[in-house]
Amino acid sequence: MKLLVTGGAGFIGSNFIHYILREHSDYEVINLDALTYAGSLENLEGVMDNPQHRFVQGRIEDGKLVGELMEGVVIVIYFAAESHVDRSIVEPQVFIVTNVLGTQVLLDAALKYEIKLFFQISTDEVYGALDLDSNQRFTEESPLRPNSPYAASKTSADLLVRAYHRTFGLPILISRCSNNYGPRQHPEKFLPTVILSALQDRPVPIYGDGLYVRDWIHVLDHCMAIDTVVSKGKIGEIYNIGTNNEWPNIELAKKVLQILGKSEDLLQSVTDRPGHDRRYALDGDKMKRELGWQPSISFDEGLSETIRWYAENGK
Repeated sequence: MKLLVTGGAGFIGSNFIHYILREHSDYEVINLDALTYAGSLENLEGVMDNPQHRFVQGRIEDGKLVGELMEGVVIVIYFAAESHVDRSIVEPQVFIVTNVLGTQVLLDAALKYEIKLFFQISTDEVYGALDLDSNQRFTEESPLRPNSPYAASKTSADLLVRAYHRTFGLPILISRCSNNYGPRQHPEKFLPTVILSALQDRPVPIYGDGLYVRDWIHVLDHCMAIDTVVSKGKIGEIYNIGTNNEWPNIELAKKVLQILGKSEDLLQSVTDRPGHDRRYALDGDKMKRELGWQPSISFDEGLSETIRWYAENGK
């Protein structure tokens, strides 16, 4: 079966390709990635020579290229996105072009070539934010209330995908995941920043008071969840991929420092991000109840393995 994976040289996309080629000997993967700052061929070390994997450098907004690649494809797994909130605050137009226009180009090609499944990889950030003192968790029925240009662009993409399903009958699935961590993540993200700063005895930057809560999932658990949704998910449905593993940023940074034997004196408060969402938390009950999926990697195990990866790779 032929898959088109967009953004397959990025953090989650590359981990998914490593996973899917290891687990499915009958899959063929076309990997389309623009190789922006967030994507790297180093992330694909070990699969570039795999005859089941073909890498193509290009942008999802390139309709001609996308059309050429779509022929014969059965499933589109859409990872490609500008995803860093800070960058979206500085350059929101870049996010609109890639995350909205790029989605429309892919959807049109998927319709033309009668793709059997268009899988939109989304984010918990489309739901907005929760209060710190709340026990609420976002469900698939929660209203969409994005608070950053990045989140707004992903929300727009989700709604386009839904519209193409309702209007044109395109078979789609949407998953929304909590914060990923693991090997190959770009150094600008929170955990790599904390780990690399601590390893080098540099100040560990913490936004504001550090009481920003996120729900964390190992990237391999996310990959396994996507595979589960592909095989068992109901067309047209949305699935939250959450773990109930919430950590305030400041406490998670302290945990990393403790594992590395570093002093908490390295922690340094920096100017807060505009419009910073206080808390994200996903209710993953639908995944467990309907598809039988739940995370398999303990946070302590996954975090220690991730720290070792950055220590050994230095980036």
